[in-house]
Amino acid sequence: MGHLGIQKETVLQALARRLDKNPVGAPLNETLMQILSVMYTEKEALIGSRFPPGFITADKLADLTGMITADVARHLSEMADKGLVIDIPRDETTFYLLSPLVIGFFEYTFMRASSKLPLKDLAELFERYHHEEGVVEEFFGGETKMFHTWAYESLIPEDIETEVLPYEKASEMIRDAGGGSLTMCYCRHQAWHRGAACEAPIDDVCMSLGSASEWLVRRGFARPASTDELLRVLEKTEKLGLVHLADNVQKRPAYLCHCCGCCCGLLRSINEHDTVSVHPSGFIAQINTDTCTGCGNCVQRCHINAIQIVKTADGGHAELNASRCLGCGACIPGCKKGAMHLARRREIYLPPKDKREQMQNIAREKGKL
Repeated sequence: MGHLGIQKETVLQALARRLDKNPVGAPLNETLMQILSVMYTEKEALIGSRFPPGFITADKLADLTGMITADVARHLSEMADKGLVIDIPRDETTFYLLSPLVIGFFEYTFMRASSKLPLKDLAELFERYHHEEGVVEEFFGGETKMFHTWAYESLIPEDIETEVLPYEKASEMIRDAGGGSLTMCYCRHQAWHRGAACEAPIDDVCMSLGSASEWLVRRGFARPASTDELLRVLEKTEKLGLVHLADNVQKRPAYLCHCCGCCCGLLRSINEHDTVSVHPSGFIAQINTDTCTGCGNCVQRCHINAIQIVKTADGGHAELNASRCLGCGACIPGCKKGAMHLARRREIYLPPKDKREQMQNIAREKGKL
């Protein structure tokens, strides 16, 4: 940080401390300071450091920073263009919320291809940051996770169809939202800048649902999409064998991503750090070892290495690590012998009611309330 002026370094440190107060915080280290120095100007960092929890107006931020309201409003608009704040107009007043690091300005940065920011440099910095000590634990280590898994609906057993709750069905949640928006897969976009992206689609693949997508569309991070278009993307990503990960809430999820184990930060944390980063679905894969021939197709289709082939005297069969299985269903279409299916878990996880309850739970578990 020696290349920064003393004043900007001090302001950035104050901003970092403010970001770390969010329910999902931002552990302070040299890499985080480099990220913030790229994304924030000195004035923007000063404004960001003074944000209280929740929404605030430009005039109140002016009082907190000693700046002129018009200047604060101009800086806030430029910050919103970078995803550093969320601006919500209500009647004649605009309210502002400081974006957390995740789910927040990391994702917004890589939701679109055009940006004034140095995306390749930021891709490398965010990759380094995610592997710094304590970061994975802060992002994914709590009891209440940010995301949970939605199973492939076509694989849900017919005999329990009437028991399946609305928040367990991706198509029902999409229809209930009445449409939304599509954006780039920010994880694969970041991986592309690092030269590490896989062949799964990057463009028009990640969804935001309902009113949560309005700000993304208005600020150019996403484009509008109808219910039918979102359902077609859902079908396409299932055919590609991707994992559906959605906001860990029962009502009004904001995001639905279609993820791969090589690029997705959530699934990579399972593979690289053995961290339980997402809640599994209410289902689990089951294998009929009498029918299974041990071909290995399911092993190749599993994004988190939850299946292995066990060699036996008569050949071998697939074996599931039940404690690791997300119940996504991605493995099952690859089984040509019909030896796999989804079954109900014995214990069903109940997500938080909505985003407010989810964040309150995460903050409480971390002693931030």
